[in-house]
Amino acid sequence: MSRAHFIGTAAVIAAFGAVVGAALGPFPLQSPDATGQIRTVDTNGKLDLTNPFFQDLGTNGRRCVTCHLPDQGWTITPSSVQKRFADTGGLDPIFRTNDGSNCENADVSTLTKHQSAFSLLLNRGLIRVGIDVPATAEFEIVSVDDPYDCPASFTSPLAAASLYRRPLPSTNLRFLTTIMWDGREPTLAHQANDATMGHAQGAPLTTDQQNAIVAFEAALFTAQAADDAAGSLTAAGAHGGPDTLSQQPFFVGINDPVGLNPAGAPFDPRAFTIFTAWASSKGNDPTTHARRSIARGQEIFNARPFTVSGVAGLNGETFASGVTVPGSFSGTCTICHDSPNVGNHSVKAPLNIGLTDPSRRTPDMPLYTLRHKTT
Repeated sequence: MSRAHFIGTAAVIAAFGAVVGAALGPFPLQSPDATGQIRTVDTNGKLDLTNPFFQDLGTNGRRCVTCHLPDQGWTITPSSVQKRFADTGGLDPIFRTNDGSNCENADVSTLTKHQSAFSLLLNRGLIRVGIDVPATAEFEIVSVDDPYDCPASFTSPLAAASLYRRPLPSTNLRFLTTIMWDGREPTLAHQANDATMGHAQGAPLTTDQQNAIVAFEAALFTAQAADDAAGSLTAAGAHGGPDTLSQQPFFVGINDPVGLNPAGAPFDPRAFTIFTAWASSKGNDPTTHARRSIARGQEIFNARPFTVSGVAGLNGETFASGVTVPGSFSGTCTICHDSPNVGNHSVKAPLNIGLTDPSRRTPDMPLYTLRHKTT
């Protein structure tokens, strides 16, 4: 397709693309997934489609729901993004070059170039976040190996970085200990405003709009509700599903293993108890076998020991509680996933889980080499 043809048809189809992106509904609160059913409950009652979360508040056709879909766990998945590209010829509002393409303002003059420009969004579900290195940063970028040459568009190639992140789920927010992958947002209201101005290229939200979006998001709880083999996750004494999750007590540090629990309670490694009743299930039918298997998985998660060593941010660190973590120790999955019946960490935990190892880098991702500034 020629550039002239593409631009000419874009004007005709743009409205269709915007409509498709805006009308992604109906918004099912229960949807099939790979092993059963995922379900969302809204503790405010019926899903309010008039909330600003669903409104077009920007200039490029995007809405919060463009990247936070109920049937995708309130985020996006590559398969869903690929379908949207196919259905709209790449004109759905998620395909905007301000941050959806691999590089800002990428060449989309033909359909082939358009598809190539959004390869990370299509194949990995990643949105680009360009961040300047703060003047107060303790590090500096000393070299960049970028397959897309994005730094060439910056004032200085070493002054900023193009970071690629999957949109975080806008559900189960009661259990957050930090906001955004790097914790850069101080509040959810601030995040909603920044997302509207940045991702949707809109004007700042009013205070009422920010508060309405936060109230909507804070009322959402999502979890697996049924398993194809085990059936309902609330059957026979089990307590899975979003209803139980919405009632789960939580506060920052609720079960922290290094003594940061403000209530002073000791760490309990048995963080998951929702499937304990299934451990004693009787019978030889497939459903009962599946339920016992899930209970065994919960026990392994809670109690199977392994060696934790070499984890920057954990091993060798001394925390505010005065606890110093050894360089190597025996722990379980719940050392890091300690929030009771939730699965996240109950305090901020910026840990190196190995993704910074250059040997694990894939050729479609940039590699930034940082150096700690010396005084």
